[in-house]
Formats: sequence, structure tokens, C-alpha cells
Amino acid sequence: MKKCCMLLLATMLTLGIAVSSWAVEFKIKGQWNIGFAVGETSLVKNTRDGNGVSRKGYTKDSFAARQRLLLQLNAVASENLEGIVQLHIGPQSWGWAGQGGALGADGTIVKVRQAYIDWLIPNTGVRTRMGIQNFALPNAAGGSAVLDLRAAAVNLHYDFNDNFGVTAMWFRPYNDNFEGSGKYNNADAHYLDNMDLFVLSLPINFDGIELTPWAMYGFRGKNTGSFDDYRTNNFMDGAPAVSLSPYLNAQGDSGGLNVTSYGRTSKAYGSMFWAGLPIKIKALEPWNFELDFNYGYVEEMGKFDVLTRNNRNDIRRGSTLRQGWLIKALVEYKMDWGTPGIFGWYASGDDGNVKNGSERMPGVAPYVYTTSFMGDGNKYWSPRPDFQDLNVSLAGTWGLGLQLADMSFLEDLTHTFRVAWWGGTNSPSMVKYMDSAYAWNSTTGVFDGPYLTTNDGLLEFNLVNVYKIYENLEANVELGYIANYIDDDTWKRKWDKFGSYSKQDIWKAHLIITYSF
Repeated sequence: MKKCCMLLLATMLTLGIAVSSWAVEFKIKGQWNIGFAVGETSLVKNTRDGNGVSRKGYTKDSFAARQRLLLQLNAVASENLEGIVQLHIGPQSWGWAGQGGALGADGTIVKVRQAYIDWLIPNTGVRTRMGIQNFALPNAAGGSAVLDLRAAAVNLHYDFNDNFGVTAMWFRPYNDNFEGSGKYNNADAHYLDNMDLFVLSLPINFDGIELTPWAMYGFRGKNTGSFDDYRTNNFMDGAPAVSLSPYLNAQGDSGGLNVTSYGRTSKAYGSMFWAGLPIKIKALEPWNFELDFNYGYVEEMGKFDVLTRNNRNDIRRGSTLRQGWLIKALVEYKMDWGTPGIFGWYASGDDGNVKNGSERMPGVAPYVYTTSFMGDGNKYWSPRPDFQDLNVSLAGTWGLGLQLADMSFLEDLTHTFRVAWWGGTNSPSMVKYMDSAYAWNSTTGVFDGPYLTTNDGLLEFNLVNVYKIYENLEANVELGYIANYIDDDTWKRKWDKFGSYSKQDIWKAHLIITYSF
């Protein structure tokens, strides 16, 4: 035992000398979030399927409490080299044993959120970042409608001067997740299941005018994101996210297109392309102008048969092609007591013809925060996941809103109020292809949000209050309400063979205590 202790001490001393010789400075920062939420977030109150089986539209508890911790360690060798690792501990719903929130508090939910090295290529001005990192495509007027998430990537950036720069990136969001094309045959497991994305952006800055034209090309194998059987995920367009699929999520009980069969594809890989032009004008202070244009294209990877609701013998051949565009804007005027502003957007929608694919703009992992209920204009975290976002892509919608941001009438207390109308740009004739009367709600809670036709609408209200308790401690209180104006006549609420539904308005209230250090 004595020898073991001496050996351990010698090892520690050796490591201590080594660390000192490296002259690495360690910096720690992080954030605790503890939150409580109450509300009703299902736009559907009750449903009845084609077999007469009734169920509630939402069966989760109305109250939730949970917490999380983000912990980041920076190992700084010099201004030219550092390594960053960020751990995500949680989230832990209070009382949930599987997350370590029950009596005893034992949980195994420590995750690696980011892990990368940041270094300067010697004798150049090229800054390089390699590893799992968070990245958002250049955007304006309320977040990225294409990609804002963590992924394994290589990022190269170079500034030609104070006005011009260039950024090039390679992402690999998915690879080796496919377990085989059949339940008992996994010979092709981990084959043709990679997605690779290549980004080029050119940041330009002239005296308060910023614009960053960018383009992203990608390809994904026909098995990308496939975790079940080949045909199902082939229809899903090789999609790891609903935002790449052609129309609604047609899997499970959530509703969607009334698909009867799926075709295979002879293509090993399909192409994807996006482009954008965000513009920010701050040279006219106190005015702030922001404009953002995006276009996206996802190549067809197979076809499918879809049945129309009004004719059981009418079967159409659909395409998994998806392409569309989006424009969004924000105008603000900063005053002493706050910043009033107006914002809006318009995105292309489905034309009602399944044969030519979907006209909604696709995305990989969009994160738009024009509002704080349908979007995420408050915090990136919520005491309950479904209280966070009901729509983050804006695909197939248009909207117009007013906001009073960062109002302050008392020291350390600010308020942001928003009201916004959400309309749809999808053709009402798409409804005849849906497999339920309430398919409009099928993607709520995921990337694409409710499927709104030109006859549908939602009216959203937000009030976000932030109180600075101490220098590093704040309380965030958010209230949200959405009035439901889905058109019952368009969706034929009591369609006999395709079920029925009753709709409702939704609301939420949450309190989040945040300690940042």
C-alpha cells in the first residue's frame, strides 16, 4: 500500500510539472436553469379516428418542473490555440426517476454538448475550429430557418480586412445510424446513411451595414436518418428531421398524408442546396433594419402513392421533391424606455399537387425566434419541451407582428410584448390527401409546426419579463396565448371515415431562475 501511495504521488507530481510546462490556462463558465411551467399546449382538444376511437388531444401533465446545468471548460494555451468542452447535465424533470429527478436523485444524463479545438494555422490568418460545435447559418430578422444546432464540423475563417471575410465549413450531421433495411437483415447496416453539408459564406461589413451572402450544398444517402424499415424512411426523403420531408409526418398516430405504398429509389445519394442573403442596417441609429432571404432544395428520392379522402379509388403518385423560399424582415426604433418594432415574413407553400413535390422550404435544423410560443424568442430552454417551440421553420406560413422589446420602467426589470398573426400559404386542396381531419396538427412540437392552409390562422400573444436579482442571477417569467383559427370547413372537422376533432386555444406560463457564471 505504501509503495502504491508513493507511486501515485510521484505520478501526480509528474503531471503537475507537465501541466505547468504546457502553460495552459483553464477557464470555467456555465449556466444553471431551474424552471416551473403550467399550461395547455395542444391545439387539438379531442379526436376521434376513423374507427370511432376517441382520445384526448393532449395527455401530459399541465404542470412541470425541471432543471439543467451547462458546464464549459476552456483550455487556453495562447491566443492562437484553445480547446473547449461543454457538458450538458440534464435536463432533469423533478420526480422523474429515469432522469435522476426522483427520490435518491441518481441519474446518468451527462452529455457532451460541444467538444472542439480552436487554433490559428501558423503564418496565416486562418482561424480553424474542429470538432463538435454549435453553429447557425448567417441570418437576420429572427434566427435561421435552415440550420442552427450542434454538429461535428470543420470551420475555417479568414478576414481579408476589416470589411471582408470568408468562412468555409464541412458538417457531418449524420452517419452510421442505419441499422439495416429489414428487421432480420442488416447486411447493409451503416451503408449509404451519411449526410454531409458544405457551407461558404462571405461576411461584409461597411460602417453599420452588414450582409453575409452564403450557400450550402449537401448530399445524403438514401438511408440517412433511417432507424426503422427502408420503405418508410425512403418516403421520409432520407430525413432525420421532419423539415426535410415532403409534406406532413405520415408516420404513427400523428396524422399526415394518407399514403398507401412507398416506392424505392435507384439513387444512392440525393442532393440538397440552400442559399441566403441576410442584411442588417444599423447605420441609421436609432433605427434598425433587418432583411433575410432564403431558398432551399431537396432532391427527389423516390415516390409514393397517396389516397384522396373523397374517392377511395383515386390514388395519386406523389414526389418526395421539396423546394421553396422564405423572406422575413424586422424594423425597430430604439427609445429610452424600450424598442418598438414591426416584423413579418412570407414563405412559399404547397400548391395542392402531390405529383410535383412540396413547395415548402426545407431545413435541416431550423431555429426561428420571431415570437416566443410558436418560435423561441425568449430562451433556448423551457421547463417543459413542448412549451418551447410549436414552429421554428416558418415553412408554409406567413405572418405579421408588432413588438415592444426591452421595455424598462423600474431598475433591473425589463419586459417584451409581442402580438403576431400566423397565416398559411399551403393550398386548401392539400387537405383531400390527409389521413385524418386533424392532420393539420401532425407536426406540432417539431421542426415544421402546424400545417396551415390559406384559410387557417393563429393569433399569438407573448409577454416576457426579466428581473435581474443579482449580477449573475435572473428570474424570467413568460406568459403566452394562442387563439386557434383553424378553418373547420376546410379540414371537414367531422369527416366520417377520417375521424373528427375539436380544437382549442392554448396558453402557457413559466418561471425560470438562471444563474450564469
